[in-house]
Amino acid sequence: MNAVDDSSEVSNRVTVEDVRKLALPLGTRVIAGDGLLHRPVIWTSVVYPEDNTAAKAIQPQEIILYSTLETSGIRVTSDLDVVRWACDIQASALVVAETLSPAALAEAKAYGMPVLILPPGSRVRLVEKAIVSLLVDHKGQLDRRGTQIYRQLTEISSRNEGMSELINAMARLTNKAVIVQDKRLRTLYSTVQPQFVAYWEEIEQFLRKIDNLPLEIQDRHRVSEVENPVLLQSLPTPGLARFVAPIITKDIGRGYLSIIGRDTELDDVDMLVTEHGAAACALEMAKAKAVSETEKRLRGTFLDRLLLGDVSQQEAVRQGERFEHDMAQTHLAMVLSWQSDKQPSLRRLETIVNTVVGSHRVKALVWLRERENEVLLFHATDQHNPIDQSLKLAKTISDEIQRQYPQGRVAIGLGQPAKEIGTWRNSYRDAVQAMELAVRLQTNTPLYIGDLGVYQLILSLSDREKLVSFCDKTLGSLLEYDHKNNADLLKTLEAFFECHGNLSQTAEKLIVHRNTLLYRMNRINEIAEIDLDRPETRLALHLALTIRRLLTLN
Repeated sequence: MNAVDDSSEVSNRVTVEDVRKLALPLGTRVIAGDGLLHRPVIWTSVVYPEDNTAAKAIQPQEIILYSTLETSGIRVTSDLDVVRWACDIQASALVVAETLSPAALAEAKAYGMPVLILPPGSRVRLVEKAIVSLLVDHKGQLDRRGTQIYRQLTEISSRNEGMSELINAMARLTNKAVIVQDKRLRTLYSTVQPQFVAYWEEIEQFLRKIDNLPLEIQDRHRVSEVENPVLLQSLPTPGLARFVAPIITKDIGRGYLSIIGRDTELDDVDMLVTEHGAAACALEMAKAKAVSETEKRLRGTFLDRLLLGDVSQQEAVRQGERFEHDMAQTHLAMVLSWQSDKQPSLRRLETIVNTVVGSHRVKALVWLRERENEVLLFHATDQHNPIDQSLKLAKTISDEIQRQYPQGRVAIGLGQPAKEIGTWRNSYRDAVQAMELAVRLQTNTPLYIGDLGVYQLILSLSDREKLVSFCDKTLGSLLEYDHKNNADLLKTLEAFFECHGNLSQTAEKLIVHRNTLLYRMNRINEIAEIDLDRPETRLALHLALTIRRLLTLN
């Protein structure tokens, strides 16, 4: 029976760390004995500088609260006296209302006495009351602490101090690592405690995978239905675990908050901070979203006027300063649109574009135009090599769309570079024309208007039968051979022209050995009875391939 009682006493005992986290005012700092906060606490007593400590009846394992000097009192006991007395009576810790003298602080460190300093304006008698409440009513004090934590975190948000200060506050409250991720598990903010630095890369790799989220919160459209919003999860690094909670706004998960620590050290306060911290992060994300939507509407109105030719160079530069964007740079218009109705939403396309622009730190204005069913991007491109630079960005966006939606088909058109505000709308019109051609070609490859002369010429021809006949005459034997032998000669020829006749690049694009490519090129010459070394032959083949794509022939 005694063994059971002892066990119960150990499990229910309150430590200095518990007092710090649950009873002392938020913002209390440890200034000595940080590694000694595991000491048990049985009670607390207040000592004033006017008191004679010799007359105080204090038990070992009490927390001593050392108050400030009353205005009318006479100091009898110095802070050095109190530190020595606390050590002599084996107090659990000393909590002070004002900064210790260097001698008192050195004495505390020398004799291993934990010292904590209250934030300015703290009332010692109220602190005493909170500690007593914790000792006699742990659950009640836990509820009160939760309210205090929520109030402090939401006040940070109301003061517009930002998400980073929220994360720092949570780290101070828990003394653990804190990480906020967006809905795609990309890290937005984090704080790392020194003891976790060696494992942090491994931890982040684990947190980035959606399958590693607890199953209950993987579906962000149903997280609001989860009964317990805070979940405890072991991490692959031995001895580490996390509390994780979804960040929910309008019943949809917008991200995740994790508090990471030793599995033996995660406690009720860490769970409270995770729960209320996720709610505070949701407020912050909602505010950021509202600001972003307002900025996008203002930017959209401005760009609408710009495309109508209703904006002068001077006004454009001034407006650009509001958006933190240099309007005087050379820009190139890029227009994107899904190629059919059975595709993701236009807003999803805008999100992908913004993600690529943000992750690659590209200077650009992105704009969703619902009426036109398109996403427009004005890229502040390279002044000396504008077209290649913008085509590279367009290809990156296209690749990301294909990665996220392998069956998705998007048309991307690029206009001519615009060096002055007055020519932005010309670049936009060119980009729309290139995008519309990409739709007709059913290609995901970004098309630049300057490369489309031959396409436009072919599209202007009305005699479809002659175009089909030219295609059959030029490519017919290769098409027949591919069909009968399940070969890829036509695909090889298309790759050859896409790589501008460079054999090494063509082999790399097709993922074949150079010798295999040379064999295929010889077979093309033999089967089609042509000589690919002749410029006229290459032109005819390239035109035939282009016509075939335009007419969507099989």
